Amino acid sequence: MTLAQTTTPELSARDTWRALYRHFRPHRWTVAFGGFLALIGAATGITQPLAAKALVERLGQQEPVTAILVTLTVLVVLGTVIEAVGAYVLERTAESVVLAARRTLIGRLLRLRLPEMERSRPGDLMSRITSDTTLLRAVTTNSIVSAAIGGLGFLATIVMMAVMDPVLLGVTLGVIVVISASVALVMPKISQAAKRSQEAVGEISTRLERAFGAFRTVKSSGAEDREAAVIDAAATQAWRHGLTSAKWQSVASSSVGLAVQVSFLAVLGVGGARVASGAISVATLVAFLLYLFYLIDPVSKLVEAVTQYQVGAAAIARIEEAERLETEPRPAAAQALAGAQAGATATATATRGTAVAGPASLVFEDVTFRYRDGQPFVHHGVSFEVPGAGMTAFVGPSGAGKTTVFGLIERFYDATGGRILVDGKDVRDWPLDELRACIGYVEQDAPVLAGTLRENLLFATPDATREQIREVLVRTRLDALVDRLPDGLDTVVGHRGSTLSGGERQRVAIARALLRGPRLLLLDEATSQLDAVNELALRDVVAEVAREVTVLVVAHRLSTVTLADRIVVMEAGRVRAVGTHAELVAGDTLYGELAATQFLTSTT
Repeated sequence: MTLAQTTTPELSARDTWRALYRHFRPHRWTVAFGGFLALIGAATGITQPLAAKALVERLGQQEPVTAILVTLTVLVVLGTVIEAVGAYVLERTAESVVLAARRTLIGRLLRLRLPEMERSRPGDLMSRITSDTTLLRAVTTNSIVSAAIGGLGFLATIVMMAVMDPVLLGVTLGVIVVISASVALVMPKISQAAKRSQEAVGEISTRLERAFGAFRTVKSSGAEDREAAVIDAAATQAWRHGLTSAKWQSVASSSVGLAVQVSFLAVLGVGGARVASGAISVATLVAFLLYLFYLIDPVSKLVEAVTQYQVGAAAIARIEEAERLETEPRPAAAQALAGAQAGATATATATRGTAVAGPASLVFEDVTFRYRDGQPFVHHGVSFEVPGAGMTAFVGPSGAGKTTVFGLIERFYDATGGRILVDGKDVRDWPLDELRACIGYVEQDAPVLAGTLRENLLFATPDATREQIREVLVRTRLDALVDRLPDGLDTVVGHRGSTLSGGERQRVAIARALLRGPRLLLLDEATSQLDAVNELALRDVVAEVAREVTVLVVAHRLSTVTLADRIVVMEAGRVRAVGTHAELVAGDTLYGELAATQFLTSTT
């Protein structure tokens, strides 16, 4: 499944209600309590016309009305207070529903399998967390309660009106049924407009994320106006769909007033005739008219509930679509599985603590891989072995599949065929958190997250000590940088480390990986942006680390390749040769050409 498309598939009514109930269920008793308070408030309102009828009758008989006026006042105040408390309970619950939905969605999206993330649009995913979940606020609480209270209020009012005069009730219902049938035709239009509006909001987030993610490129290309035009087009599209939804919602809402007004005129005419004929009293007609106006509230609640459901159904469909994306197993689930297989239960921390110490061994056995079905293979039977400590360098032309090796080791992707063994165990049999806990990985672009330098260093090892941090800063030659920063380690590095140079970002990424104390260190072009002095220093650090840790390096530079204990030459997704620098220069044509091009032979 993928979110690359812009149109969200519609859920059936049954699936929508099932998803709605799943969000509603944990809060059902709180919602019931809030609904009960709202029902009491509505009940006090229903009794008011009866009190008004008694007031009119007493005035006609010139009897005291003080008690009735006090009763009416108490009913109004009590009903208002109770409804206010009920409304607060429902609003508070609604916010809890939104929070729970966001927590669930965030947890799932952060554990998406990498292929799913690569096929999705980050901006649209963010919109589903921020915008779509907000629409759950109304549909999971107010909508349900409005439907229940509105329905009960409507039935109770109809019963009271029937007691007053069945003929006038028939007139009223006739008008309401005709207008309600017209409103029913509007509801699908509200749902369709709401869905398109949410999709357009997701498109805005996607466009913004694209522009902000390449902000310097946008500016250096003079593309501000073009990007603004693209984002404006998406915003305009959202505005149009929002207007369409607002238009039909206004039609639905105004229909309630229209139904009551037409009913009022009809009841006034028929009721006046019945008063004149002596069939009913004036007091009865007044009470019936009051009930007619009271009918505005329950009918409005019913229309509002249906309208909110139409809007919320579009959001639920988008949330459900995101929740169906394939995710990696949670650490707790993986540990429970590992514990069951081993006949023991242990937490993730305990599992890592009992892991094998020392450098990790690595074996690729006839590995084939392609990113998805129908695409060409990236690896064609890749096989090599890394027995333990030492440095192994991967070289070859661009597109040979070198970086993909690292992605398969980390299980960002699963091999299409063959096996990958870490410490003699297939990586698919390792709990993911345990596997990744023993690996340090420095990517090609050396990402640095927004926040402080300290937060970046501790990102993979939040419990590192001050001494460990200082040691890794010295080893990666970041100590001088930290000393001259105004707030030291607590200096904010900007969005994606924008305040740091490319070389500084690489050193931060390397320091972060080293601080984790990995058994297997993966360096993907990790020194490509370093100057000669810092590269030389880090080369020595990597050589030192390689004495105790298995180090795999994708590199082209002389200094890195020639220091490697073994070199794996890759071409077109295959391992062409394995050996030392001297062996390969003498025995492999492709490596000899690469070595000559990069002046590697100067240090043989």
